Amino acid sequence: MQSFLATAGGRFLGGSPDWYKKTILACLVLNPLLLAVAGPFITGWVILAQFIFTLALALKCYPLQAGGLLALEVVFMGMTGPGAVFREIQANLEVILLLVFMVAGIYFMKPLLMFIFSRVFIRIRSKPLLSLLFCFLSAVLSAFLDALTVMAVLISVFAGFYGVYHRIHSGSSDYDRSGVSDREELGEDLEQFRKFMRSLVMHGAVGTALGGVCTLVGEPQNLLIASKMGWEFMEFFWQMAPITMPVLLCGLVTCYLLEKLKWFGFGVELPEHARAILEQYSREEDEKRSAAERYDIRVQAAAAVFLVIALAFHLAPVGLIGLAIIVLQTAFTGITEEHQIGRAFEEALPFTGLLVVFFVIVAMIHDAHLFAPIIENALAQPVPAQPALFFIANGILSMMSDNVFVATVYINEIKQVFDSGAISRAHFDNLAIAINVGTNLPSVATPNGQAAFLFLLTSSLAPLIRLSYGTMVWMALPYTAVLGGVGLACVVWFL
Repeated sequence: MQSFLATAGGRFLGGSPDWYKKTILACLVLNPLLLAVAGPFITGWVILAQFIFTLALALKCYPLQAGGLLALEVVFMGMTGPGAVFREIQANLEVILLLVFMVAGIYFMKPLLMFIFSRVFIRIRSKPLLSLLFCFLSAVLSAFLDALTVMAVLISVFAGFYGVYHRIHSGSSDYDRSGVSDREELGEDLEQFRKFMRSLVMHGAVGTALGGVCTLVGEPQNLLIASKMGWEFMEFFWQMAPITMPVLLCGLVTCYLLEKLKWFGFGVELPEHARAILEQYSREEDEKRSAAERYDIRVQAAAAVFLVIALAFHLAPVGLIGLAIIVLQTAFTGITEEHQIGRAFEEALPFTGLLVVFFVIVAMIHDAHLFAPIIENALAQPVPAQPALFFIANGILSMMSDNVFVATVYINEIKQVFDSGAISRAHFDNLAIAINVGTNLPSVATPNGQAAFLFLLTSSLAPLIRLSYGTMVWMALPYTAVLGGVGLACVVWFL
């Protein structure tokens, strides 16, 4: 028995720290006691804090396991029921289809996206201009695709280039090393190369946030909010444009100024001999590219055009458009084996599972009316001040927790208020816009809020370029100030 318990203790929540495991176990044990003593309202707030704790410590343990245990306990304690959870899933089915099919569809576009980014990386010699283009391209792609997929492409591109350069540094490659006088100089250039890569990938990460907030498919919470509001692709874009377009412009200006001023770890140039190595590598890759691979890139480009048109004219729900993209690309590029197609779904399904766990907590919030006092207090304030209050509240919570969860909670509560007739449609629109931009913009402050940032921080690239949690927060600080400040000013001015 003792051996079994020791094994269970080691297997519980995998390799997460012991203090984290003990905290989760203590929560699971104490919650039923708290419910019996304090009732569902107070217990609901405690469980909500515990769930946010699991999201905030996603680097220690992916929240699906610890958060899922809390969600199961919520159902077993009767604080919500399977029927309520299923109704939440039904109401947000389009978001789930987006994650399942659209992300998988974009997976098959990776060769095209890598081709585009690698061309920009090699051919632009000015670092400020290169950073600006990376940020802008990431924004544009994230507006029509998915921020996680765009980040996955950036990671693949940078990891590939780092691998080539590191082989030169270790002396295990036959590439030309002329221009490097000694190994000490090579070591210094490696550190400079890491700083260069670090700054460029951070610009790209921020770009995914700048573009992701603009459109219905940029972030999962956008579609969730749009489905509650009845907004289609272009209507969503125009509703958000008074805030998102000034923020996009200011974000790009910030990108350029950070490179020119060399603040917050930005402005590091690519070593010249490293550029020569990467250019040589890129030429050889082009020469090796077969006719079939060039054909595949053309098919992917055609699918991308179809995707933009289908989204712009809302030809079908977003998830079904993603499924169509999968069919078109795989059919015309000869990908017909099940295991080849299955790999495309690996990236999104863990987060899809986590999203369903979100819905359990959201159902609990509804049933226990946890946010009713907060919403009532906010709506008791002067009407012109309410959008700014919602922007600030969502922004602060999104810095600590996942922005999809925060947006889900707030838009559901506001929708209930609107359905009751307490606020007008115009005011409902303004609050929904404030919730959307509030969860998307200030959340760049930490990896906890932005899924793309967390994906980057937990990727294999992060340790290679020495990108730690603290470094990411420091480098994102000027963007946080600009995006949050300009976003708030636009909310006050336009809403």
